[in-house]
Amino acid sequence: MLSHKTSSAILAVSDIDRARAFYGATLGLSAVEDGGDVVVYRTGPTHLVVYRSEEAGTNRANAVVFDAASDIEAIVADMAQKGVAFERYEMDGTIYRDGIHHADGMKMVWFKDPDGNILHINDMPGANAEAESG
Repeated sequence: MLSHKTSSAILAVSDIDRARAFYGATLGLSAVEDGGDVVVYRTGPTHLVVYRSEEAGTNRANAVVFDAASDIEAIVADMAQKGVAFERYEMDGTIYRDGIHHADGMKMVWFKDPDGNILHINDMPGANAEAESG
């Protein structure tokens, strides 16, 4: 029933003003709605909903994944210039170089927002061609 419905990611944050600065200025996302304690950002054809909650930062797994569409190096360089620190994970078959994990043609990075939510960017060969044809 839901396979043809659009979905959105939702993240809890403890300080909505700090989140506005991070998601807006640092990540460059545009707010399409701002209702005080809830901000909705456009992310391609989907949305990222950020809301204030006492439970912020309690998720210890990936919260959001962005498709870099072959631009991962430029995205990482821009974000690093803005002070984003990237996580380094030791994984079998993965080489870590210039802040990016490389594995079987894939390129991946992870970073945290100010509340510790884990955000992920990937660049998977062939994924963009499939999405564009689909």
